[in-house]
Order: sequence, then C-alpha cells, then structure tokens
Amino acid sequence: MRNWASRRLLGGAALAAALAAVAIPALGQDQAPESLLPPGFGDVPVAQPTPPPPGQPAPQPGATPPAPGAELPLTAEDQQATGEEELPADETETAEADPYDLPEAARRDPDLVGVLTPANGGYGADEWGNVDGRFASALMRDIKAPIASRWAQILLRRVLLTRAPTPAGVDGADWVAERAWLLLRMGEADPARLLVAGVDVDRFSPKMFDIAQQTALATADPAAMCPLTDHVPASADQTSWDLVRAMCAALSGDNGTAGAIIDAARHRSRARGIDLLLAEKVVGAGGGRRAINIEWTGVDNLTAWRFGLANAVNVPIPAALFDTVGPHVEAWQYRAPMISTEDRLVPASWAASLGVLSNAAYVDLIGRAYDEADPDTIEETPGFRLRNAYSADDPAERVEALRTLWSEPKTDMEKYARLVLTARAAARIAPSEDYADDARNLIAAMLTAGLDDPASKWGAVADQLDDGDDGWALLAVGAPGRAVTISARRAGAYVGEQDEGSRKGAFLVAALAGLGRISAEDAQSLATEHKLPLGLQNSWTRAIDRAAAENETGTVALIAAAGMQTLSWKAVHPAYLMHIVSALRRVGREPEARMIAAEAITRA
Repeated sequence: MRNWASRRLLGGAALAAALAAVAIPALGQDQAPESLLPPGFGDVPVAQPTPPPPGQPAPQPGATPPAPGAELPLTAEDQQATGEEELPADETETAEADPYDLPEAARRDPDLVGVLTPANGGYGADEWGNVDGRFASALMRDIKAPIASRWAQILLRRVLLTRAPTPAGVDGADWVAERAWLLLRMGEADPARLLVAGVDVDRFSPKMFDIAQQTALATADPAAMCPLTDHVPASADQTSWDLVRAMCAALSGDNGTAGAIIDAARHRSRARGIDLLLAEKVVGAGGGRRAINIEWTGVDNLTAWRFGLANAVNVPIPAALFDTVGPHVEAWQYRAPMISTEDRLVPASWAASLGVLSNAAYVDLIGRAYDEADPDTIEETPGFRLRNAYSADDPAERVEALRTLWSEPKTDMEKYARLVLTARAAARIAPSEDYADDARNLIAAMLTAGLDDPASKWGAVADQLDDGDDGWALLAVGAPGRAVTISARRAGAYVGEQDEGSRKGAFLVAALAGLGRISAEDAQSLATEHKLPLGLQNSWTRAIDRAAAENETGTVALIAAAGMQTLSWKAVHPAYLMHIVSALRRVGREPEARMIAAEAITRA
C-alpha cells in the first residue's frame, strides 16, 4: 500500500490582509505533491508558495498566488472578469450578432451558482453571512487539502455546493472558481465539475478558464474543454489550449486540423515527450489515423495533463507515479470512467476515507467486484464477506464476517475505509451483550455513515463496557441524545485508561465540552488533572469563534478545514477539535459536529 508520510508545516495559513490578517496556524501536513501541470509547457519551473510567518498578513488578493500545495497552480491573475463591453450607440447596427445573445430567462446568474439547497442536503442561502469575499477566497486558497476528517470534508463539500449569493468583494465567476479549485484539491472532481458547469462561458473569468481545464483533466474528459477553446483569454497557457483545440478538432471529425496543430506544436518544440504523445493518442481516439504507443519510461511525476489524458484513452498509469501526488488524485482515479472495477478498489479506499465516496457507493463497487470475481477465489474477496455480513441467517455469522473485514487491512486508512464499507451491515446487528467486544467497531462503523440512531441503541451495552473502551466514548459524543451515562467521573476514567501519547482522552473531553455535555468547570478540572492541552488560544481559535458568533456556517466550515490540514488525526490539536465542535453547534450544525467528534476518537 502506498505510503503517505505526514510532515509538519513550518508556516501558517494566512487570511485576508484586508481583514486584519488573521493567521491560521498549520498542523501536521503531508509534503506538497509534485506539480500536476504539464512540465513540458514552457519548461518554466512552478514556484512553490512560501507561507507567511504566523501573524503576518497574507498577500493582497488582487493577484492569485499558486494555490495551496502547488499541485495544480493557478496560472491566471486573480482578477475580476471584465464582462462584455457595451457598444456605443453608433456601432450597434454594424456589430456582429452575439453568439450568447440568449433570452434573459435563459441566462444564469454567476453570483448565484450551486446545486444544493436545504431541501437536498445543502445549507441556507445565508451561509456566508456578511463575510468579505476576499477573506473567504484567501482562506480557500490557503487550505492544504485533503484534510484529516472525512466528516469535515463532507460538511465543506456541502457548503461549497450550496446555492448562495456570492459574498461582497469578489467577482461571481472567480468565487465559483475558488470553490471548484478547493473541491478539486479535496478529491471532489465531480462536484467541482458541477460548479464549473453552472457558469455561462461568456461570463468566465481568466481564473475560471484555468479551473475549467483542470476540472476536465481531473474528470478525464478532454471533450469538456471543447466549448471553451474559442474564448480562452490571452493570459492563459496557449500551448495547452492549442493541444486541446487539436483534440477537439479530432473529436468533431476534423482530422486535418487536428494533425496540423499537433505537427506545429512538435515543430516548434512547445510540447514534447509523453505530454504531446498523450494528446496525439486522444486525437487518434477521435478518429485520427496516428497509432501512438505510450511508454512511461523516464516519466518521474504525474501531472493533471498526464492523469486526465491517460485515463481518457484508457492508458494505464504506473502505480509508482501516484506516489508523486497527493491522495486526492486517488479519489479522482476511483471515478475515472475507463478503468476496470478491480483497478478502482485501492483508490476507492482512499476516496471512502477522505469523504469522497459514500457507504452506499462503496458497497455498490464491492458488489460489482464480487460479481466479476473468479469463482475459484470468490470466497476470499471482500464482496463475499460483505454479502455474509448482510445476509447470513445467524447473527453470529454476520458478526464474524464483519470481524474479518475489519481485521484484514494493514494501514490506518484501509481500516477506516472498511468501517465506512460496513456501516449499514453493522446497523443490522441487534444490540446484544454477546457482541460487547465488537461494540466499538459496530458503533464506529455506523457513525462513519451518520447512522446515529441505530448506533444509539447500543447505549445500554456501551454503559457496561470497561472504562477505557471506545464504544462508550463514541456514543458519549456521537449519539443525538444521551444514549450513555455521561459524567466527569466516567470521562476521567476513560482518559486515565488511554495509552501514553494517545489523544483519544483529550479528544473526548474536548468534544464533550464543545457539545455542552459536560460543564466548563468539569472540562477545566479534567484538563488540569490529566494535563490535557485544551486551553490554547490563538488567531485560529478567535477566527472560528467569531465566525460562529456571526452565524456564518460557510466560514466556520472553511476555518475548521484550515484547522485540520493533515491526513493524520494524531496531528490535530485537541483544542482545535473543541472549538470546531462548539462553533458548528452554535451555527446549528450539531449533527456534523457529533460525527466529527466521533471520527476523532475512532481515528486517533
């Protein structure tokens, strides 16, 4: 299994200078992946961003720096779209017809883009409150995604997809681009595509063109760039867009134009190597007669260009190249349209653990793999065991199948993904003291999918568990009501039973305090007695508390993500969890707060 080593950042995530430059201290963070831009285009090294020291202002958002992590740097200036200029009165008669001269009813407002509402899983139209758009945009750019928490990612995805007015101070198209760009870095390629598709092409800003190209590559769909080719601004990377024009010409049957563009690019040495060959491969797939053989020899990094075009024409990407990028690319790979079910299984584990893949979708994938498995080895597949976990007649057999599924993985990521996979199978197990030893995993699995009511039914069993058992702690923070007995004494006993260096005890007390399930006095007493670091106050804690006071759900979600810029919960500060849980509860998002708290205990 691929190793994603966690390293600690030296800097912080700076917020907008125009709003007093609130600095967000960074947590443990994976090394930034290699650039995903085609390195052959211009041969200019991509500058890596240097975070400002804590407390110093960020650059003014008038110009867009490379995006956080620098894996897909924006190449255009952070400028507002100029839009269509109004023609003088004496020129209106001779002006060419506007190809976008649509009835007003058919036009879409770029200041109101989104696919979610409170009726289908989104949040309110007032989710951004009175936040300054420059502040929120700078914060989005500064978030190094993916983040530690699956449930924080789910929360943030819903926030970014919610149909809400663009905050003041930022252009509507640029606001959509920032949201889509953050979703891409989170591994959420399809949601990013939904946002990009919500803006009419004639209202694209230069930044939107950059993000639209990256979204098409992340979704392995070069044809999605074709409607944009006649409108690309001069500031964009023309070499990549010329190759896009070649691919689009071939896809529309104009093989002569496609070949001429490819030949010109090769003659001018503006693109070469595997990047040019992959473009030729797409041209051939569109009907061109060029037979192109792709060899990865000598290719030492994966780029968005290489990822998108290779997957579009079903060219296998060597597994070693995925080690050069972040796990969000694994989530892109899971949904790539041309790969086999078997090849989706490893990336699906990453997608599930990150929050990209739901329990239902994961079960469906494992079911397809089961249907396609070799009959001689089918009993060794996860699908066979999952089928037994759902349908075995004897509850003991179902629990045994679940135990096997939970015990097989070797890495923390895979173990958590198996909890996601088994959430609804776990909910089918009736609470019983016979399975008290499995209560921790059964409850944790249910809470990965938000099944808090079925999990709560295990309260009577959990109350009888040993003081250090996670089953009680998970229900203490994750149940919608008081499914278990909650007291400072029981919390202290749980903390005292944890291994030295474990953060589970601190996370429990932090979450109970944030949820208001123990008093501030009890939380302080426990923190003092057990030396729990819950009293941290800095610019990040003040920023999220202020956003909660202003009832800005979107800003709270962004700042929460900024506080979890790491793939390891072991690097998340317990005080941050307390402020995140408290802030979400204050803005009316207690369910998400409880799931994040339960996840912290599960994954610490």
